[in-house]
Amino acid sequence: MLKKIIQFSINNKLVIGLFTLALIAWGVYSLRQLPIDAVPDITNNQVQVITLSPSLATQEVERLISYPVEQTMSTIPEIEQVRSISRFGLSVVTIVFHDKVDIYWARQQVNEKLAEARNNIPGNLGNPEISPISTGLGEIYQYVIHAKPGFEKNIMLAN
Repeated sequence: MLKKIIQFSINNKLVIGLFTLALIAWGVYSLRQLPIDAVPDITNNQVQVITLSPSLATQEVERLISYPVEQTMSTIPEIEQVRSISRFGLSVVTIVFHDKVDIYWARQQVNEKLAEARNNIPGNLGNPEISPISTGLGEIYQYVIHAKPGFEKNIMLAN
């Protein structure tokens, strides 16, 4: 079989050459149509619920705010993980969804559960809110500092 393919290729150089050029053209076209991002975003689908309560200590924030919000959000379908961080006066609950889930659908589900979460927080100690749509890469602000013309070679050393 392989011998016949090689023999055909040797006898029909023009056909093989045109076929090779067609494959190259198709590859170049496919490469130009491929959506490539300069910095691919590999973070998961997540929605954060942030609650401010400046009068509570860390343990109280965990017990009175983070835990009720986690319990309320854990009933949403397609959840992969629910985690939280409690600090003095601040609760951040992160709800991680499976990769196939649309982020807007996930935010809608969390938004629907926020009313129930507010009712589970005793004494109106905090008002849970959804954070803006952002990813791990979106939180990184990248910048470059350029020197003014004429000052490129000046280096200031602070001791």
